[in-house]
Amino acid sequence: MLLVALLVLVAPGCQALNGGGAGPEDVPPPVRTAVAKHEKPSGRRPGVVNIDTEQGLNSTRAAGTGIVMDPAGLVLTNNHVIQGATTIKGTDTDNRRSYTAQIVGYDRQSDVAVIRLFGASGLKAAVFGDPSSTGVGDPVTAVGNAGGKGGTPTVVTGKVTSLDQTVTARDDSDGTSERLTGMIETSAPIRPGDSGGPLLNTRGRVIGINTAASASFTVGKSKPKGTHRGYAIPSDRALAIARQIARGQASATVHIGRTAMLGVKVRSSDTQGAQVVEVVPGTPADEAGVPVGATIISLGGAAVDSPTALTGLMLAHHPGETVRLEWFTGQGARMAASLRLADGPPQ
Repeated sequence: MLLVALLVLVAPGCQALNGGGAGPEDVPPPVRTAVAKHEKPSGRRPGVVNIDTEQGLNSTRAAGTGIVMDPAGLVLTNNHVIQGATTIKGTDTDNRRSYTAQIVGYDRQSDVAVIRLFGASGLKAAVFGDPSSTGVGDPVTAVGNAGGKGGTPTVVTGKVTSLDQTVTARDDSDGTSERLTGMIETSAPIRPGDSGGPLLNTRGRVIGINTAASASFTVGKSKPKGTHRGYAIPSDRALAIARQIARGQASATVHIGRTAMLGVKVRSSDTQGAQVVEVVPGTPADEAGVPVGATIISLGGAAVDSPTALTGLMLAHHPGETVRLEWFTGQGARMAASLRLADGPPQ
């Protein structure tokens, strides 16, 4: 899986679980290094995980990459890699063992997530560098599960082409988009499946998390035009969020642990609220009698004025909690019900 940077330019220059072993504070701090002239790309380094997910509600599969944070199986990745997943498997590319994984927490806004590989021990952790020492023109290496093929990670090289970029990126799997800021731009040709993998400096230290790409495009039967660009979240920023998640510290943007599910798919309404376009059978919304065409206006006593607001409110709750839901039917009748939230996929 990989976010695709939109071709429209939006900024200058651009389109909780218990586990043994080392804790989040044991992750070595970033190492600051000076880049000498004419240094070569580092090549592959330890600490890469191939991630495979199944989205049971959509009957689809996806793949991405993760970065080992500690020997006990704490793994950093992009949120969009695990978004919607009902099952997650992680394969450590150093020992070639596969593990069942569960989500520790995630930050949708920053596109950062942390998963735990069950039963993992003695894994080779990645070494994180200091992205503030990175400059335009520096050689970089992108490592990942390109194409979702698994096995030995692919390695591609390029140079840093720009820093502190803002990009609007689209997820081709569901059409959603997000705005990412402060990104490292590189010419390394990262591909779908590379998301969540490391961007390495010449010393083999992680300075970014590969997240999005702007692919070359064609016009008719002509040769590809445009220049491929990859985008990575600076590792210091991603690591700070990952450590917060590992400590179990929820916030306005960070969700910890399992995700609550209502059981509806919604879109923007002609008026305020979130209009229901699909109700998943057997879910709390279905059992409460919420119909397709209804407009949800309140959850847990808080107003819902958009689908985004509904998602934000849901992330403040957890499976098993009871909340009051209010909605208007397509005929204008106001309805309400108390329902117990189910266990659902990450948002």
